[in-house]
Amino acid sequence: MPYAEAVKALNRIAEALERLSPPPATGQDLSAADAYVWHADPDRLEPVPVVNRVDIELLQGIERQREQLLDNTRRFADGYPANNALLWGARGTGKSSLVKAVHATLNGERPGTLLLVEIHREDIPSLPRCLRILRDSGRRAVLFCDDLSFDQQDDAYKSLKAVLDGGIEGRPANVIFYATSNRRHLMARDMIDNERSTAINPGEAVEEKVSLSDRFGLWLGFHHVGQDTFFAIVEGYVTHYGLPISTEELHAQANEWSVTRGSRSGRVAWQFIQDLAGRLGKSL
Repeated sequence: MPYAEAVKALNRIAEALERLSPPPATGQDLSAADAYVWHADPDRLEPVPVVNRVDIELLQGIERQREQLLDNTRRFADGYPANNALLWGARGTGKSSLVKAVHATLNGERPGTLLLVEIHREDIPSLPRCLRILRDSGRRAVLFCDDLSFDQQDDAYKSLKAVLDGGIEGRPANVIFYATSNRRHLMARDMIDNERSTAINPGEAVEEKVSLSDRFGLWLGFHHVGQDTFFAIVEGYVTHYGLPISTEELHAQANEWSVTRGSRSGRVAWQFIQDLAGRLGKSL
């Protein structure tokens, strides 16, 4: 091929690659809201005018977890050292509700103190680009991933490990990472067992998989609640929303509801309250 034609061909290839590559992340004004959702294609932070959450006082049965996460987040907001947090445990026990409630509590005390930025599990590979935007904004931010877990043939956890701790860049000083998961080590048990059984060095293979959870300095466990706590949760909702029902009748209906669902949790309690309010013709 003549030299001139080769140059033209290379230029066309370079232009095609530029069109395919994502545009570089640019600065974004994050003063419009206190909560955002990260989208990776194209890179942008979408403001959330109203966050779906409940008051922190209504989160019953998780008082210890509430105080620990509130203290950790307050220290971060004040500019002091704080840990990334992993909230793990049973479904519907208030993990994500607590993160959002803590954010609302601190911003209620000092408006505009913290950003809450949600990143979806599938967008984890774009995390470094999101962090650059948050770093440049200068605002202190809680980066939140709900229901975080990894399965076979999923290497996204490696990029998350580098960002949380150990990478050359790491996370910015004005960002902290909170995640919720049903799995304590963020990996399915059969995934860890498979690594142990097939690896040349089983111990090293398992360490590679479970070491991601070690990047979280604060672990908070959540478990299904007992009947007394379940009743306390629904009573709190009834008082808060002024629903006209006697305590005896409330307990009877709430117990029947939990039996039909086969579990007691904050989520089950809230679903019962929605049903109760609807039958009573009351708004929540």
